[in-house]
Amino acid sequence: MASFVSAWIWKERFWFPENVTWADLEHPPPGVEYPQAGHLLCALPLAVGVFLLRLMFERLVAKPCANMLHLQTGVRRQVQLNALLEKVYRSKMSPNHSHLEELSKQLNWDVRRVQRWFRVRRDQDRPTTETKFCESMWRFTFYTGVFIYSVNYMWDSPWLWNTRQCWINYPFQPMLHSQYIHYVAEFAFYWSLMFSQFIDIKRKDFLIMFIHHLATLLLITFSYGNNMLRAGALVMCVHDASDIFLEAAKLANYAKYQKLCDSLFVLFTLVFFVTRLIILPFWVIRSVLLESWEIMGPYQAWWVLNGLLLVLQVLHVYWFYLITCIAVKSIFKGKVSKDDRSDIESSSEEEINSNCSKKSI
Repeated sequence: MASFVSAWIWKERFWFPENVTWADLEHPPPGVEYPQAGHLLCALPLAVGVFLLRLMFERLVAKPCANMLHLQTGVRRQVQLNALLEKVYRSKMSPNHSHLEELSKQLNWDVRRVQRWFRVRRDQDRPTTETKFCESMWRFTFYTGVFIYSVNYMWDSPWLWNTRQCWINYPFQPMLHSQYIHYVAEFAFYWSLMFSQFIDIKRKDFLIMFIHHLATLLLITFSYGNNMLRAGALVMCVHDASDIFLEAAKLANYAKYQKLCDSLFVLFTLVFFVTRLIILPFWVIRSVLLESWEIMGPYQAWWVLNGLLLVLQVLHVYWFYLITCIAVKSIFKGKVSKDDRSDIESSSEEEINSNCSKKSI
């Protein structure tokens, strides 16, 4: 059974165009290296290393920066211990009014006191500004570093300026050492995000982000396994460009530099629109769909890769809709006050309305 599954997963007709075999890539000419699917296995322990590096970075770099800016460190009012309310809170953080009335009768408390208990209890679980600042600073540092690295090594590459070069002589395209580093770094980073997402700040679009990370990891795996490194590097570079400005805007917002935050958010919106709604679909995805079809023709993995790219593109359209909503709100409020994919950190609808100027991007 295991051999059947292995043969099905690694069958050549799935991964490569006609007349190309695994043996062709396992024995490259002298001085040439082709990617091997097993190369990415080293990224799995590296993902743990990236997560540990993040913890060190947040403790030794980001946290001192947050302290210099006098950000909130996390001392909050504690609720009165109550086993019944705690049990209810674990299953439902915001009970409806009828449930609150029922609890008030059981405890012989008035309803407002029960409401206050849940509000303070939710407030205890809210991430502090310092925590959010440290998380964003780590992401800003990674995205900036990997984007500069990718642009630097691709700048003189012919396939950066002429996407047809991504498919000439495919799949017998030599792998550059810089491409390998780029892929392993991105793969390890997104694996670290996959498992840290469950302990990081919970956001409203948790499921959407989970799908995004999963699609990204599958794209990296598939594009590396069948040597679509050139197109894959372009996709990753385009994604990283706008993320830099998003995290920078968050940092400015947490530090209460509102004008800088507004400016960075406008810049992020423009970069997101240009990179993910123009460059990605009309330059990169067009090349993967049309130019590759013209030069080498489709095969099974080709359909999977294009399907994953289209899933990402749908997510980008959805996110740009949210970004546009924020931009419209900011026109009327005079500042960027809240991101619709923001942290789930408010205690109630009432608190959201009264404190929306304190909310993070």
